[in-house]
Amino acid sequence: MNNSDFTIITFYQFKQIDYQEDLKKRLKKFCLFNKIRGTTIIAKEGINGTLAGLEDSIKKLICLMVSEGFNNLELKFSIYKYMPFNRIKIKLKKEIVTFRSKSVDPENITAKHVNEKEWNMLIDDNKTIVVDVRNDFEYSMGSFENAINPKTKNFTEFKKYIDTNLKNYKEKKIAIFCTGGIRCEKASSYMIKKGFKDVNQLQGGILKYLEKIPKKISKWKGECFVFDNRVSLKNGLEKGTYELCHACRQPINFEQRRSKKFVKGISCPQCFGKISLHKKKSLIERNKQINLSKRKGIYNPYIKISSNDLY
Repeated sequence: MNNSDFTIITFYQFKQIDYQEDLKKRLKKFCLFNKIRGTTIIAKEGINGTLAGLEDSIKKLICLMVSEGFNNLELKFSIYKYMPFNRIKIKLKKEIVTFRSKSVDPENITAKHVNEKEWNMLIDDNKTIVVDVRNDFEYSMGSFENAINPKTKNFTEFKKYIDTNLKNYKEKKIAIFCTGGIRCEKASSYMIKKGFKDVNQLQGGILKYLEKIPKKISKWKGECFVFDNRVSLKNGLEKGTYELCHACRQPINFEQRRSKKFVKGISCPQCFGKISLHKKKSLIERNKQINLSKRKGIYNPYIKISSNDLY
């Protein structure tokens, strides 16, 4: 690791928080002072975030979180030479990951957590039903071998998938996975409350698996979408090949970027012809300003930020 590289930390913990507004103020003040960027969601049920900064700043952040009572954080780390976020955002919401079910209790009731080394054996078992908890577009970018795609547009739809498509498999062995584990915590809690007997989830999610498991024995195929400027990651947590369409905010691969319908910052094959004239004019103007700023050497959100630009 180079001293100028950024450490990216992804974390969550389900824990009742009664001082959400105060925590938001303290965390934001700390991040601004230590030049940490990213997004964190705080709710009564817990905390969920992905933040980036220099290594020493992230170490201080962990100490702060422990002092705030978060002693059981699910942590994942990765390194990137550029800052993957444009700003710091601390949000207060009803849920740290939206599922909309009052029956779930992920702080106390979740599936059996299976580490990345045992995961291959679990999903190789013909008796195991492997389900990808993520959204349809995430599945299309990459998933585990033989994993089922629930074809959901958002996480709240996964409840209906469980109730409709998995209801006859309550006695079967089920393995579920998501990007970092947080969606599985809620999904598995819901499933157990519904009477499922043998629910297993990938500890630390896909990101932990990609970090720890060598490519030659990996069961992962494709790339994993991440919610920052890296867009997608491959084995070893290397940056993937996808970019983000700034018009529709959807990931686009190399072939899509070769399409005549792709205009950087304005449209891609997924949103071409679907954008209103007003929005298209706005995107064109925004793109002009970005290109003008680049020529002048002025900071804009799409320039890759190194540590020298922050410190």
